[in-house]
Amino acid sequence: MGALVWLLIPLLAAIGGGVWGSWANRTRKVRGDGPELDGYARFRAAMEKSNSEAGGPDEGALTGR
Repeated sequence: MGALVWLLIPLLAAIGGGVWGSWANRTRKVRGDGPELDGYARFRAAMEKSNSEAGGPDEGALTGR
């Protein structure tokens, strides 16, 4: 009988963890990649803008002139 009680403890803990996980995740809103991709697009635009203003890393070395 004592062994059965010790086997029930992890089983009840797993069931409790599953219930808690379902409850904790019930109001989570699905958030797509939109805000992250928008931020990355702004970052790329800023880097391209600063690179074109500065003339790039020695333009002559890149074109072979």
